[in-house]
Amino acid sequence: MPVAAGNNFLIPNATIFVEAVLFFLLLGVLAKWILPPITKAIAERQETIRKGAQAAEEAKKRLAEAEADYQKALAEARHEAARIREEARERGAAVIAEARQQGQEEATGILDEARRQIGADREAALGQLRAEIGTLATELAGRIVGEPVTGEAEEIDRYLAETDTVRAD
Repeated sequence: MPVAAGNNFLIPNATIFVEAVLFFLLLGVLAKWILPPITKAIAERQETIRKGAQAAEEAKKRLAEAEADYQKALAEARHEAARIREEARERGAAVIAEARQQGQEEATGILDEARRQIGADREAALGQLRAEIGTLATELAGRIVGEPVTGEAEEIDRYLAETDTVRAD
């Protein structure tokens, strides 16, 4: 059965030409009024993204520089703190040594004064004993003999004085 030319979609008719003209007209309208604002918006968006990426890269560089500066300052601060601690330690050692020296000198002075005082007290006690020994010896001799002994105390004192001078030589 033969197919009629009007029903066959493979055979071109005049509507295809009208559709083609309308299609190209529609493309022209899209290209003239619709696509330019869209293209412009896309270009602006790409530029904004590019600027943002550039700003992020610059910020990253500044952050790295700031981090390096921070690390450098931190290292310098630690070095300075170590130096200050060392100076304080040295000053402390010097103060301790000075205090120790001063304490040693004071202790030596106190010991010398104590020795001198002890020597003076000893000499005073010995002098007092010598003075009393003659009197005590004559009293004791008088008790033993049964009668008072006089004038002997001076003899005993002189004898003790002589023995001290012989002992000193």
